[in-house]
Amino acid sequence: MSNTSTKGIWKVISASSMGTMIEWYDFYIFGSLAVVISTKFFPLDNPTASFLATLATFAAGFVVRPFGALFFGRLGDLIGRKYTFMATLLLMGCSTFLIGCIPSYETIGYFAPILVLILRLLQGLALGGEYGGAATYVAEHAPVGQRGYWTSWIQTTATIGLFISLMVILITKNSLSAESFDSWGWRVPFWVSIVMVGVSYLIRKNMDESPVFAKAKKEGSISTKPLKESFGNRYNLKFVLLALFGATMGQGVVWYTGQFYAMSFMKTVMNIESSQVDGLLGIALLLGTPFFIFFGWLSDKIGRKYIMMGGMLLAILLYRPIYKQMYETVNLNNKSISKTYKTESKNNDKKEYYVITNNEYSDGTFATKKQINHTETGKADSELQTLITINFNDKWTLIFLVFIQVLFVTMVYGPIAAFLVEMFPAKIRYTSMSLPYHVGNGIFGGLLPAISTYFVTHSKEVGKADFYLDGLWYPIIISTICFVIGMIYIDNKSKNTHI
Repeated sequence: MSNTSTKGIWKVISASSMGTMIEWYDFYIFGSLAVVISTKFFPLDNPTASFLATLATFAAGFVVRPFGALFFGRLGDLIGRKYTFMATLLLMGCSTFLIGCIPSYETIGYFAPILVLILRLLQGLALGGEYGGAATYVAEHAPVGQRGYWTSWIQTTATIGLFISLMVILITKNSLSAESFDSWGWRVPFWVSIVMVGVSYLIRKNMDESPVFAKAKKEGSISTKPLKESFGNRYNLKFVLLALFGATMGQGVVWYTGQFYAMSFMKTVMNIESSQVDGLLGIALLLGTPFFIFFGWLSDKIGRKYIMMGGMLLAILLYRPIYKQMYETVNLNNKSISKTYKTESKNNDKKEYYVITNNEYSDGTFATKKQINHTETGKADSELQTLITINFNDKWTLIFLVFIQVLFVTMVYGPIAAFLVEMFPAKIRYTSMSLPYHVGNGIFGGLLPAISTYFVTHSKEVGKADFYLDGLWYPIIISTICFVIGMIYIDNKSKNTHI
């Protein structure tokens, strides 16, 4: 491929993006259904502990991503980009399908969370090899000077994967009764993925190998020991560490704050009805996704560094004001009740009866509080379960506030693939770029929902008035460290000589 030709690149983009999007869809389904999954695969006697265990299992898939990056990155530099990320696609798809087939905790006991954890680990290994392969494959087809623009299409796949996962969940919920979805319908999004994986596999199967790798293989210049050359070489290791601590670490926490933590925060801290959260998050993601392309293109013009660092700085300064505004927008203490009525119902199987208080507020907000009373002991749960249905104006306020966070995501994530590709030579590129990316995103980013939720839960238990903001200290501190290192040591110039 010439340095300026874009012939055939849309075929490359389509094949790479579709497969990567499906893998992100598979990965995100678990996070999107975390609240439901916590009631299916974990003990129900402590809902908070079950939810934290679910988030920890979700995080486990991120923790093993660096190992997938090493394993599949090595294969990608040895045997080629194409066949490696075809293997990761199949591993991810089968693992996701099988999660939808696991019996509940009530049926098989502790085997349920163990099986879920094993499959999450396999998902993490697969995703660890997918992104580096797709980004490298596209970059090695792209003309010099346009890599930011063309690789930014790959960057949209994670957000599109999350968006599609939310839409599939919404469609499934709306197609079934609440009881059917809770009983078995939540499994459908997991099963649907196998069809998409099959289609993507057929598309990728007919693609050619990367021209850069094919040329290197023909000339006999591919690496025989990519792990040793990537991490045993002090000069290259320096760039691996710089990529991690100066870019991907901050990018990872900004990404997961703006998408996953925002979703978890609205569902579990603000108590907004799940379908409403999925819908407004989907709109915010849809509005924000084109900015991945914009900032990727802009990075070709002015450099990668200042766009990524700018996104981190804005996140550091604005996260707490944004989340304070989100919380106060729906805070029932700020609203006046216009109508209240109560209902009671019994569940003889569980020996419980429910007192349900419905409050309608003057601005159109609707809140349902359920108190569970145990018929044998006569005791009531100490904390009411609250579910809030927000009004039209509050919905669009939250869409705007989440959209702002998605903009931060697009700034740090849009240029990152081109930035990483340009740091390393072709013969060890797959291995070298995959590890810092997946440590930054898998470890620092992937642990964010669990760590931040724990901080919020702990602060609430000790009675802090602004407990809901304490979860933000983790992404703010990590982003600040990354911002300082990146501003000092990262070069803003592109390195076109590596392709």
